This record gives sequence, C-alpha cells and structure tokens, in this order.
Amino acid sequence: MKVTVCIGSSCHLKGSRTVVERLKELIEQHGLGDKVELAGTFCMGNCQKDVCVTVNDAVFSIVPEEVDSFFETEVLAHL
Repeated sequence: MKVTVCIGSSCHLKGSRTVVERLKELIEQHGLGDKVELAGTFCMGNCQKDVCVTVNDAVFSIVPEEVDSFFETEVLAHL
C-alpha cells in the first residue's frame, strides 16, 4: 500500500509535516514498514482543501488532528 502526503507550500502551511510525522509513527508502531510505503510529493492539485493525502489512488483531505482516525479507517482497515 502506498500512502503519499502533499508537502507543497499550501499543504505545508496546513500541517503536512505533522501529518507525515504521525503517519510514520503509526506505521512503525504497528510494524507495517514492509506493507506501507510512505512518500511525500509536491502539489497534488487540492490546494483549496486540507492536507492532501492519497492511499493508492484514493484522494483524501485531512487535518493533522484526524491522522489517527484516518490511519485506522483508510490504512489499517485495508491491510
């Protein structure tokens, strides 16, 4: 599974660094380093929303406070 977080300027201002750090922690805590690839990319074209995150080809818009619930519903639930 590939999880990609936008680290472009707009998403950076909305907390993408926090999102990346928390996702990294959650992947490590659950021992999923061999199943989940975490990547960053520049602008994904959803600048008007919150931090843009994709899981495989599905696009999401999340705030840093939603990372844990996002991880449970969109990552753990699909492994």
